Amino acid sequence: MLAAVSNYGMNVRSDIRQAGDPAPVKRGRGRPLVDDKRRRILDAALQTFAAKGYHGTAVPEVADAAGVGTGTLYRYFAHKEALVNEVYRDAKQRLKVALLDDLATPDVDELASAEAWFNELWRRLAAFARAEPDAFRFLEMQDHVEYLDAKSRELELSVLAPLWLAGKRLRDRVSGPPVDVAIALLWGAFVGLVKANRLGYLPLDDKKLAQAGAAAWRLITPDAPRTSNKSSRTALKSKGSTTSRTKKSPKTPMHSKG
Repeated sequence: MLAAVSNYGMNVRSDIRQAGDPAPVKRGRGRPLVDDKRRRILDAALQTFAAKGYHGTAVPEVADAAGVGTGTLYRYFAHKEALVNEVYRDAKQRLKVALLDDLATPDVDELASAEAWFNELWRRLAAFARAEPDAFRFLEMQDHVEYLDAKSRELELSVLAPLWLAGKRLRDRVSGPPVDVAIALLWGAFVGLVKANRLGYLPLDDKKLAQAGAAAWRLITPDAPRTSNKSSRTALKSKGSTTSRTKKSPKTPMHSKG
């Protein structure tokens, strides 16, 4: 049953530098503290892979961006495929934490509870895309199938499986598209929103995200009673979230690097 899930690609360092070294890439929030040079290489590789893709990136480019020699990079990562898999796992683990940590199991017998769960998941995905635009662009806007190793695929499945199971339980409760179709549609819709925003076609603020989330919910539960967008907006403005704003605050557009 879960085998089908694996077909879907969701598709730290110190500040000490040697004299003459270029300034290292800033460490994003949530990144684990590891060896300084290794962390610099991972962060530089993430930015380069996100901007140019796997095939458009040369290892010396990553070394230059990280402020290390190419030989030094190869001491940490034996080849380009080993590097991209480590970058993938590093970013995917942060996405997993952002999406699933302390996420309550939806009560599919109560559609209001299921909708609240979906809105929270949508909000968390938006928060991650805002906080880590390079990671989101790399993970969700590129095709990784050809180079992912077994360890990376296992991590990918660990992110998708809980969502697939929750979707299956909901699908058994209400009418709607098959779970695999729903996941593809929802993920593709969200990635499309972020891409349109990044390219300047769509200013993406909290209101539009809430409207998109409400439309996505109706897509997977077409026969469920419709509610106003108020619950979605409330989820996006929940206390302590990175997207929260007061009633008088200006709308916060989603900006992505690159």
